[in-house]
Amino acid sequence: MDRIDLFRVFARVVETTSFTRAAETLNLPRSTVSTAIQELEGRLGARLLARTTRSVTPTTDGRAFYDHCLRLIADVEEAENLFRHEGSSPRGLLRVNLPGRIGRLLVAPRLPEFLGRYPGIDIALGVTDRAVNLVEDGIDCVLRVGPLHDSGLIARRMGDLALVNVASPAYLARYGVPQVPADLAHHQAVRYASPSTGRIEDWEWEEGGATRSLAMSGRVTVNSAEAFIACCLAGLGLIQIPAYDVADLLHSGALVEVLPRWRAAPLPMALLYPHRKHLSRRIQVFADWLEEALHIPGQPLAGPVADAPSQTGDVTRRATTATGPRCAPAPGPSGERAGGSSP
Repeated sequence: MDRIDLFRVFARVVETTSFTRAAETLNLPRSTVSTAIQELEGRLGARLLARTTRSVTPTTDGRAFYDHCLRLIADVEEAENLFRHEGSSPRGLLRVNLPGRIGRLLVAPRLPEFLGRYPGIDIALGVTDRAVNLVEDGIDCVLRVGPLHDSGLIARRMGDLALVNVASPAYLARYGVPQVPADLAHHQAVRYASPSTGRIEDWEWEEGGATRSLAMSGRVTVNSAEAFIACCLAGLGLIQIPAYDVADLLHSGALVEVLPRWRAAPLPMALLYPHRKHLSRRIQVFADWLEEALHIPGQPLAGPVADAPSQTGDVTRRATTATGPRCAPAPGPSGERAGGSSP
């Protein structure tokens, strides 16, 4: 194992706080990881890691060396990229995490197109609504929806997710069709509670250039998108939901859009990945393809991308967001965590 590989192993152990998890994400035997760390410590003449029965943490020397490792690894990857021709095909395994329904309904059906375009790339696709840690779980990039705040990750803009207000014909026959937002006071909503915080989402709409909200009354509260749609179909109340999620139901007449002039503001989508991954051609080509996959002409998915960065123009943002049917979670203040319920 050469020096840069030793550095990569050390960095992964620090990030996962475990020899076992580092070995799993690097596809190496645990014994190889342990031997690599011993060899590196022997070369440097310093103890880099403090080992306990529960975790592995860097020593003072280890923390200082870790920062140098990240820079050296990035420099080597950049140097390697200099000699790759534009037409050369990227290779390797790409670990991706997507919100549940976006992954199942939009991305997975189009994956054959991506794999055909890039035969050298294999995909490990995580389609989950649970919280994930990009580093500990060995994930290269994650798609999240909603406002982004502090996380220390790179965020590449993927466009905006359109939202619609819908109800079942049975509900509208019983309660009438709301014509203006003031009518909502006389209606019921299927209420959505964040599975991570328990917070119930308010009903939102844009009016006069401002976002307005209302705490809707409702007899049923759910914490998953599937139950949200099912309860709406059962006539239990109005819901606000991403347009792609109910496009077929609207087309068939099983659901009806209401208050089309008073929709909630579209939600920004972003592909997030650790700073050290920003030079990966696998992520660059996947991000380009994903942007295409999420913007199908004629589909009520999202508005135009106003400022999506190019491969070399990624925008750094700090990210965290609430969860809910209108918000897929992004990494929280712990650094590189993302997860929860999703559209």
